[in-house]
Amino acid sequence: MALQRLMSFFILYSILGYIPSLGVILRTTDKTVWANEFEPIELTCLIESISTNNPRIEWKKIQNGVPSYVYFQNQISGDLEHRAQLIQPANLLILNTSRADTAEYRCEVAAIDDHKHFDEILISLAVRVKPVVPRCSVPVAVTVGTSSELRCLENEGFPASQYHWFRNNEELPQDPKSSPKFINSTYSINADTGGLKFRRMRKEDAGEYYCQAKNVAGHAQCPTQLMDVYDVDIVGIFLKVLAALAGFIVVMVGVCHAHKHRCFSSSKDLTGTNYKLPAQDDGVDYAEADEGHFRHKSSFII
Repeated sequence: MALQRLMSFFILYSILGYIPSLGVILRTTDKTVWANEFEPIELTCLIESISTNNPRIEWKKIQNGVPSYVYFQNQISGDLEHRAQLIQPANLLILNTSRADTAEYRCEVAAIDDHKHFDEILISLAVRVKPVVPRCSVPVAVTVGTSSELRCLENEGFPASQYHWFRNNEELPQDPKSSPKFINSTYSINADTGGLKFRRMRKEDAGEYYCQAKNVAGHAQCPTQLMDVYDVDIVGIFLKVLAALAGFIVVMVGVCHAHKHRCFSSSKDLTGTNYKLPAQDDGVDYAEADEGHFRHKSSFII
């Protein structure tokens, strides 16, 4: 049987001058494609072998395992409508990529006149997104010898951003021990999270700082922020404590003086000559109580 088929091919070759295709065969130049957001990208679906004159060509987008049509019945559909076109014979050109285009794309070609009448190829597209301006946090002033942390973060870039810190427009090396200029510094940089930590601040660490978020699509940086590093002012602290203590003593003396004045005023009211017994209005004369009887100041009727 196989020999008969092979003989048939040779007979057709002798008559037509070529060997007919065994079926439709596809290939692509790259099964994993990267594109920058807002830039064009072409997904290649090359037909290496086919006999059918008008094969059926379809493109599907697959996200989270769910396929949807991109090119169907000779027209672009779905979220790529007005943003893509088919480049003959079967390449898909996306004119203005967006981050939502990150997905797998499947090119399908059906050729009914071919012995192998169907083939497909899968292409993975990842759209790179440039970082946005990161949010930076830099302390205004710190004390020599204390620890401190500077922070930097942005959430838009894809792939995830790597972070770089600059002081006075000079990039800080990831490892301070690798540079003679920074060998005495105690900082560490986490390039994945954007943290810049100082175990022990020095006067030399003062300056203007900014952070840069960077990936393969581009970079962005936050505005420069000034950080001051100052010595501990022992004399100043002592004078402030002394002033606070003096103020406390003055307040306490004032309070005690006020309480003492009020006590003196109360004693005078109790023992002074101006003190009067309350008036007796019950009609009984108590002045001659030692006589063993009492008398009425006025008559009354029983």
